[in-house]
Amino acid sequence: MDWGAILSNTLSYILSPVTIAYALAATGLAVHFGYAGLLNFGMAGFMALGGYGYAISVLSFGIPWWIAMIIGLLAAALFAVILGIPTLRLRSDYLAIVTIAAAEIVRLLFTTQVFDQFTNSADGLGGYHEGFRAANPFPPGQYGWGPWTFNETGLWVRVFGLLMLALAILLVWSLMRSPWGRVLKGIREDEDAVRSLGKNVFAYKMQALVVGGCIGAMGGIVYVLPSAVVPSSYTTSLTFFLWTILLLGGAATVFGPSLGAVIFWVVIALLGNLLPEMADAGILPMTAIQAGTLRYILVGVALMLLVIFRPQGILGDKREMTFVK
Repeated sequence: MDWGAILSNTLSYILSPVTIAYALAATGLAVHFGYAGLLNFGMAGFMALGGYGYAISVLSFGIPWWIAMIIGLLAAALFAVILGIPTLRLRSDYLAIVTIAAAEIVRLLFTTQVFDQFTNSADGLGGYHEGFRAANPFPPGQYGWGPWTFNETGLWVRVFGLLMLALAILLVWSLMRSPWGRVLKGIREDEDAVRSLGKNVFAYKMQALVVGGCIGAMGGIVYVLPSAVVPSSYTTSLTFFLWTILLLGGAATVFGPSLGAVIFWVVIALLGNLLPEMADAGILPMTAIQAGTLRYILVGVALMLLVIFRPQGILGDKREMTFVK
């Protein structure tokens, strides 16, 4: 087995755009679930709206890239309001069902032939990178070392993604230390008690849904910056990966989603490189394709053990988890 290649491919995921995008989306999910107690299983829909809103604005309307990103965030905010009005008064399990269905509706809308002029249906969209890449402040060349070697475009995508992640972390940290954040945590613990103090619980939940949804949409934008927007990327498995990341790092934490994203994708990359090599070497009694699928089984088992033995996650505080009382 080529341990050098396995290690290099694994370590490259620490600064991968995919890892950064998932860290952003999981940070938005932390606002929804970790702080507001909203059981949202539709984050894939917010990411899709961010990515498609950005790409369509650039390709179909010729809007500058930075304004197109704002449009993607506004699309996610509008989706949060439309989704929240009929659902935020539902019990948490019903909310989970509705949000996962809403995300699937969004994905299917982007695949339908009705909007083919704008979305290119199931084939997705590409070729919207010119404006963003033209704003690249780094001159042409190779940057970094070892597994973290990038050309100027790869570096620009990663730097921009990390800046957005830092802003999202700072925003969440500031909000949760404010009176607004303390009310939100109170709603998570006992919304009837907060309502008895004269607070509009529905309004706070709606605000949390919008804030977390916009952060998730920014994750969706970063996700599509290196390549293309493809509707098959926004299936329910994306949302389940985000929940794994959130629970791994710590739901009610500021840095937990970022740590969870790094650990998740490093482990996925390690198993994705190691298990097929072990299968080809005869160590595992299966084909390389079967070994590639085995990694998701192992991650699922690890998630179950995590929820059983450390439900608060790596950085979380068990006292803050409403489902551990």
